[in-house]
Amino acid sequence: MRKKILIAISLFIIIGISAYLFLYKGHRDVESETADYAVTVSGLEREFTSNDSLAYIKYQDKTIELSARVTSIDKAGNGIVMGEKVFVTFKGRLPQNIISGKTLKIKGRFLGYDELLQEFKIDQSSVVH
Repeated sequence: MRKKILIAISLFIIIGISAYLFLYKGHRDVESETADYAVTVSGLEREFTSNDSLAYIKYQDKTIELSARVTSIDKAGNGIVMGEKVFVTFKGRLPQNIISGKTLKIKGRFLGYDELLQEFKIDQSSVVH
């Protein structure tokens, strides 16, 4: 009887620790990851227009590189809009060298398409030099 209780407690502890480690993984460091895709704004629009389900499967939560013109800067929201269609938020503070109207290359995690605002969302971004 005592042996069964010890086995049950041991299994409970092992399952509990495994579940905790599975659910609370370390944070991703998107900046150090290799980009899964290099895309343009028009390329994203084309893929999402032709088949948004396949595009979501392809890009969702993937690290992408995007090169486009900066169309607006939102210092309060720590983000920028690129190519009039992509809202990008940065990891940490907004880089000081970003200038509206200039072409910029960023790397970040693709979140998806906001149908209400009609824009793509990328977060955890960093400037690629």
